[in-house]
Amino acid sequence: SLNMLIEKQRLVAVESPVREQFESGLRALTDAEQDSKELKSAKRHLLFESIVNTVELPFPVGTPSADGAVVKDSLTKSYVKKAAEAIYKDLVRKKIAVDKRRPDGRGTEEIRPIEVEVGVLPRAHGSGLFTRGQTQVLSTLTLGTAKEGQRIDDLSLETDRRYMHHYNFPPYSVGETGFMRGPKRRDIGHGALAQRALEAMIPPADEFPYTIRIVSETLESNGSSSMGSVCGSTLSLMDAGVPIKAPVSGIAMGLVKEGDDYVILTDIQGAEDHLGDMDFKVAGTRDGITALQMDIKITGVTQEIMRNALEQAGRARNAILDIMLDTIPEPRAELSQNAPRITSIKIEQEQIGLIIGKGGETIRGLEGDYEVQIDIEEDGTLLIYATDGEKAEAAIAAIRALTKTPEVGDTYTGKVVKTTEFGAFVELKKGTDGLLHVSNVGPGRVAHIEDVMARGDVVDVIVQEVDKARGRIGLKLVAKHEDGKLIQPEELVERAKDAPPRPPSEERPRRDGDRGRGRGGDRGGRR
Repeated sequence: SLNMLIEKQRLVAVESPVREQFESGLRALTDAEQDSKELKSAKRHLLFESIVNTVELPFPVGTPSADGAVVKDSLTKSYVKKAAEAIYKDLVRKKIAVDKRRPDGRGTEEIRPIEVEVGVLPRAHGSGLFTRGQTQVLSTLTLGTAKEGQRIDDLSLETDRRYMHHYNFPPYSVGETGFMRGPKRRDIGHGALAQRALEAMIPPADEFPYTIRIVSETLESNGSSSMGSVCGSTLSLMDAGVPIKAPVSGIAMGLVKEGDDYVILTDIQGAEDHLGDMDFKVAGTRDGITALQMDIKITGVTQEIMRNALEQAGRARNAILDIMLDTIPEPRAELSQNAPRITSIKIEQEQIGLIIGKGGETIRGLEGDYEVQIDIEEDGTLLIYATDGEKAEAAIAAIRALTKTPEVGDTYTGKVVKTTEFGAFVELKKGTDGLLHVSNVGPGRVAHIEDVMARGDVVDVIVQEVDKARGRIGLKLVAKHEDGKLIQPEELVERAKDAPPRPPSEERPRRDGDRGRGRGGDRGGRR
């Protein structure tokens, strides 16, 4: 349109005098990329201010002031600045593509200095600090229970997510002030890229039944912080003891193409990103790529360029991985002592009701006694969550005892729930009783079981026989609990000898648990 033609002509009108008068200053500025951000920014600001105010243009540009100097109008100033930026961009691009010299003096494949730390936050379940030049990312990992996954309510097929990666880019990371609000689209995209890079390396839920959340905070940024967060996340996963399949590293690559001259740059930073023709981020393990994101601003990126770029990126990724693995060569064998302990065991589906109990009584009792949380899946998988590993083990032992079928040789401590003429029924576990026959009390004869024990007594017994067809379990007495002491069977037999004689069964008062009258009671009545 007319506006575009006018704008183009205005730029052409000011560009030539700006280049003639200030090209040497702008060329010197291209070497400032290796300075610190503050110094580079100051140099740029001073030079551009000088160009805008002092450039001499071959046409009238404003009104003369009292001292005879001409004050440029705001429109002219904006076009002078645009022209200076266009010349600066052109100088940087030619320096990279033709002269093969990067703005900060690095070689094309040279990566900025890297520093790696793990375990930097003592209370977090895992943490990693990754620094590459002027880019620094702190990744913090939290482990949660299986129920704490993120529910996804969108049009995708994914319904819930057990591995989450969130990325934050606070204004102070680039030396600015601003509101600390929710993540922007860019932040969400960077978080998704890092999540995709590591998702395939996360162990399945049956191997590692935890929900994993990583938050990557960009503390300083000049260059790819999303790839920094991939490296930081790998470090935090290994620091937390998550058994990832393989460590992942990432690198940002760039391309500058001037005519037939092109150069591929490893580990690009600010200026190379803004002024380049393509930037792409590659993350992966030693064996292959797990995530790739590209931003192509030109046509004519050939297959050869891409092949060379990916090979160059692979060399950089492996070099970064070597530095990371020098600090932490493999995931820690033990989880952090602050992390929840999640243990899974499998029971038969028909035993689920036994674990839940009447109205949830059994499962609530287990959770209260052992300070754990128990989830039951439909297939009989039990997930036990605890902050204390010993309590988790004790809860598992109790569940195994509840669900185990009694076998010959097993020992139990149980309560006498019923006495009969021929012995006592002992509760071995919830819903399972065994019979301690009167002849199995000790090494001598006991006339009546009630001479040695009553309902409510606690006894140690051993399983002597299991008749699965009839559903009978035969027990032998090991010891009886009395006032915190164990009374041996021999002593109980001696006590039985001194017991007073009992009346015939039909005259005896009815006791709880008696199955009607004793033998012969009815016959006696028929005579």
